[in-house]
Amino acid sequence: MEAFLVSTGIVALAEIGDKTQLLAFLLAAKFRKPVPIIIGILIATLANHGFAGAVGAWVTTLLGPETLRWVLGVSFIAMAIWTLVPDKLDEDDAKLAQLGVFGTTLVAFFLAEMGDKTQIATIALAAQYQSLAMVVAGTTLGMMLANVPAVILGDRIANRIPVRLVHGIAAAIFAVLGVATLLGAGESLGF
Repeated sequence: MEAFLVSTGIVALAEIGDKTQLLAFLLAAKFRKPVPIIIGILIATLANHGFAGAVGAWVTTLLGPETLRWVLGVSFIAMAIWTLVPDKLDEDDAKLAQLGVFGTTLVAFFLAEMGDKTQIATIALAAQYQSLAMVVAGTTLGMMLANVPAVILGDRIANRIPVRLVHGIAAAIFAVLGVATLLGAGESLGF
């Protein structure tokens, strides 16, 4: 259950102001059809984070416990720093309108998540917790918690979210995970 809760919380916080949340705002404003946008976000996130989680689980089979501990610890600290860097939406991420609302959302979200901080976090969390299903469920729920309100409420909430504060909290959580991992937290999990 810890894997699910940490994954949900960390991704929900990290997603605030992220380029995929900006994409959710843009798609909501452009299409004004929240249901296919939300379904597209859900399916794209499940596919992307499922792949990322599988990579994270696979990494645990390649590295010894001590090496894995250092890789994960440094990765979480790097994620803390990356979380503090503001994202910008690339206009090309939303230029797929010929695919319809659902298709545009599905493709744009899947592509926008490639190499994004929440995808990298999913890899690290899956490796840390060695619980693929719980991590993917948690990171997907975190994405939905951050993006569904963006789709439904749009501009009404965009300017009311203290993005810097939220990013600071997410960065602090990543940093704590990194330091705890480097200090040996998780040794009972085999690394």
